[in-house]
Amino acid sequence: MNYQLTAEHLMIRQAARDFAVNELLPGVIARDEHQQFPAEQIKKLGELGFMGMMVDPRYGGAGLDTISYTLAMEEISKIDASVSVCMSVNNSLVCWGLENFGTEEQKQQYLIPLATGQVIGAFLLSEPEAGSDATSQRTTAEDKGDHYLLNGTKNWITNGNSAGVYLVIAQTHPEKGSKGINALIVDKHAPGITVGAKENKLGIRGSDTHSIMFQDVKVPKANRIGEDGFGFKFAMKTLAGGRIGIASQALGIASGAYELALQYAKQRKAFGKEISQHQAIQFKLADMATQIEAARLLVHKAAWEKDQHLDYTLSGSMAKVFASETAMAVTVEAVQIHGGYGYVKEYHVERLMRDAKITQIYEGTSEVQRIVISRAILA
Repeated sequence: MNYQLTAEHLMIRQAARDFAVNELLPGVIARDEHQQFPAEQIKKLGELGFMGMMVDPRYGGAGLDTISYTLAMEEISKIDASVSVCMSVNNSLVCWGLENFGTEEQKQQYLIPLATGQVIGAFLLSEPEAGSDATSQRTTAEDKGDHYLLNGTKNWITNGNSAGVYLVIAQTHPEKGSKGINALIVDKHAPGITVGAKENKLGIRGSDTHSIMFQDVKVPKANRIGEDGFGFKFAMKTLAGGRIGIASQALGIASGAYELALQYAKQRKAFGKEISQHQAIQFKLADMATQIEAARLLVHKAAWEKDQHLDYTLSGSMAKVFASETAMAVTVEAVQIHGGYGYVKEYHVERLMRDAKITQIYEGTSEVQRIVISRAILA
């Protein structure tokens, strides 16, 4: 076992940290307050290669490993989880799915602009009645010979309005159940697509989350990913990697809150000394540091298994459930350590606490992760 990061890993982590501090921190409170999508910041991320980190350079990507991706996700998430979720969706769900399962024509047309950040992608799986139960797809893709006719509604879609490319999961053969589902590449500007109002959310308020409606949208057969009926497998394989991205996001939220709490504890005085000198605070910080380190090891193990082309389903779910619950626990304690100051926006920790909650929900709830884990250990 080698726990040392390479020189390249350290360089990437530093680059992500510098970007987060210099480009994201100055306006992060205002973007959260006004639900402002970080369009300028996302564009700069793309120019630096962070929107297609694991994509082969042949398709405009940085050609980096998953460890590099998790390091960058952690640093970005320490400052602005609204930016990191956009980065995660584009990297883990959209680019990865297209590179691994798309045709050469699809990669040339769609993957290159996505990997270079010229276009943002979105992954459309969830529906009003199909969240954790992804097999219950009501959105239909009716086979019309040379094209599909797409009808239905998707909700909770990250990058819903800002994306230029949608990967849509839809049912073509209802009688076949999950084996009748297809994955389609859809141009966001195709006739028949309506983007609903932006959701007013508890956290990650800068990211744009929308419902997307399809009414008789024509999608060429050439835009189907994989064979007929491959859509559900595509979604599950893609989400398995996406969990590593969200685990990294949760890790970053936790470590960002911890760093703020540690700094504050060394400055704030009570009863004649810094509160870091009180055992009650010391023990909180010790628990926070331990939980974060354990989460980081789980995240890096899952990333390493993915890079080694091993089965990372179990490790990814373990990383996701533990890191997300660590994020929630650590951010709550960070607010507590800050006392009354933790409850106001200028100290950042209340935002991190709000941002942490969604990591227990999206890309597979904590309950779903426990289903995946229990099936694996009882097999």
